[in-house]
Amino acid sequence: MKFGIMISEGPYTHQATDTAYQFVKAALAKGHQIHRVFFYHDGVNNATRLTEPPQDDRNIVNRWSKLAEEHGIDLVVCVAAALRRGILEENLAKGFRISGLGQLVESGIQADRLVVFGD
Repeated sequence: MKFGIMISEGPYTHQATDTAYQFVKAALAKGHQIHRVFFYHDGVNNATRLTEPPQDDRNIVNRWSKLAEEHGIDLVVCVAAALRRGILEENLAKGFRISGLGQLVESGIQADRLVVFGD
């Protein structure tokens, strides 16, 4: 099965990001495909390379970057939501890219299921 993923909550403030990450890892382990992960609303905060969690905490941004690199996952950040939160293209972590809502719509069309994490 091919999944599209949308995350609309930020890291460290809501369980949605961790749950989405675990879902993607489990789906890949079972042989499913991830068409795209789309970060929307506060979810765009998952993409900034400026995040510096304490050493004893998980680095959610790096987790996504590594997963994308290992599995060729398209990590797309909503341009309007990013700009509203001061996230510019030069601040994105490795593997993330900025684009528009059309990428979310396309993911909904191309994937068998679009799974939403967050409000």
